[in-house]
Order: sequence, then C-alpha cells, then structure tokens
Amino acid sequence: MQIIQTENKLYINTSENNISKSVKTEIILGDCLEALKKIADNSIDLIITSPPYSDQRSSTYGGVKADKYVEWFLPITAELLRVLKPTGTFILNIKEKVSEGERHTYILELILEMRKQGWLWTEEFIWHKKNCYPGKWPNRFRDAWERLLQFNKDKKFNMYQESVMVPTGDWAKTRLKNLSETDKIRDNSSVGSGFGKNISNWIGRDMAYPSNVLHLATESGNKKHSAAYPKELPRWFIKLFTQPGDLVLDPFLGSGTTSVVSKEMARSSIGIEILDEYYKIAKENIDNVQDTLPLF
Repeated sequence: MQIIQTENKLYINTSENNISKSVKTEIILGDCLEALKKIADNSIDLIITSPPYSDQRSSTYGGVKADKYVEWFLPITAELLRVLKPTGTFILNIKEKVSEGERHTYILELILEMRKQGWLWTEEFIWHKKNCYPGKWPNRFRDAWERLLQFNKDKKFNMYQESVMVPTGDWAKTRLKNLSETDKIRDNSSVGSGFGKNISNWIGRDMAYPSNVLHLATESGNKKHSAAYPKELPRWFIKLFTQPGDLVLDPFLGSGTTSVVSKEMARSSIGIEILDEYYKIAKENIDNVQDTLPLF
C-alpha cells in the first residue's frame, strides 16, 4: 500500500507484494477538520481515536464545553464518514463527564446526531481500567471504565474475529468434564430470554471469542502526553478490523500511539495532530519503530 499525496488529496494504492515494505506512515500537523478534507473518499479501513473529552485537556487543547461538544464534533464525523470505506469501522474512545451532580448527556446526544448523519451505531465496547487508582466522592465512586463506540457505514463490514480469540480458560475443564443432558442440547434460557445454548459444542476447543469488555491497564509507555492510551487498546481493534497493508486513521493523534502500533503491525496509517509539540513527539515515537515489521 502506498499513500500518494498530491496538492489537494491523499490517494491510496494497494499492492499484495512486500506488504511490510510498502507500509507508509503519514503524520499531518494541523486542524483535523481541514486535514480530513484532503483525504480521498472511501479510502480508510479503520478509524480509531480518542478526542479531547468535554472540558478536559484545557491547558493543551483548549477544552470543549459539554453543551457545545456535539456541535463541535459533528463536522468532523461528517468528514470521517466520507473517508471511511463502506467495509470500514470507526472506533471512538470517549467518556462523559459529571456536570452539576449528574452525568452529562452529550455522548448520547452525539450518538443520535451521528445516526442522522448516516452512521450505524453497531456496538459498544467497554475499556475496564483494571489498575484504576481508587477514589470516592460524596455521591459516586471513581470511574474505572471508558466507552469505545463502534460505528459503521454499512451492516456488512470487515471483521476478523478469529484474530482476537482468547483461551477458553479453566471453566472449560470443569464445565465440560461431566456434561448434563441439558448441556448437550440447545436449551432455552432459564430467565426467559429465549437464547439457547449447547455447552457440548465447546468440547475440544482451546480458544473462545472474547466479550465486549476489554480489561487493560491504564499505563502507557509514553509519559509525554497527558492522556495517552495503552498500546494494547488500538492493537486489539487493529487486529479485529484490519489486515496487514490496510490503512488506519487517527484524527487526534496525540503522541502517536495509534500510528506506532499500526506500523508495528504492518498497517499504513494517517495521523493528524494540531499541536506542534505532540506532532514532534509522535514523529519521534514512530521513527523509533523498527523497519523490519512482523505480519500480524
């Protein structure tokens, strides 16, 4: 895959030969709304990003008020909808804030408005921050999770579920040891949900599909950014929704984690960062990735 930059657009050429050698990493310094306009229609396989949350990162990104967040973000999602392939996926890492004693609704409002734009709200993943620092407030406890919202343009999108399978674990050894007659048939749920199960289907299986809850520590190897997420977060979604040679976009690149992981996994990437300080950090982090790339 090659990213060819002309005066007005970035165009994508694909090649099946020497995928690891043809991986290209493009970093753009500037406002993402303007930079996105230079990316060709239907060219991106995966968008994964964590934009500034409402009223946060005010010292660096200026902060966006909760009541203005949807208005601010919708023009960006319109451009993301244009550049994403019909088979592609958009993963949005975001978390609502507490305002005047209650959870603000700007994320729910954003989801509804994005659906009006043409997005499908396909799934919601939860990032459980398993090493979250303890805390308590008068009427709530400390947040230990964040949303990872999945959006698509079409109901048929690329998804490589086998790439993120996990070991079945000890439950299989005990549950499958002595199967009851109920376990051997498609039994209806005892709570009336109607969903059946046949436990015997798992005999001899070493791997299982994961849930939509990701248990990842919050620590990042990059200490030069105020809100860098761990590399394993984009890595999991890159494995799930792309193949080597595909193109990944992060319109709020920050310190470059998404592009670093993309390069490590033999995916091309485009990252956009508005702050010169973080742009330089991202470039340094990306340049430090070895040129010899494994094909994950």
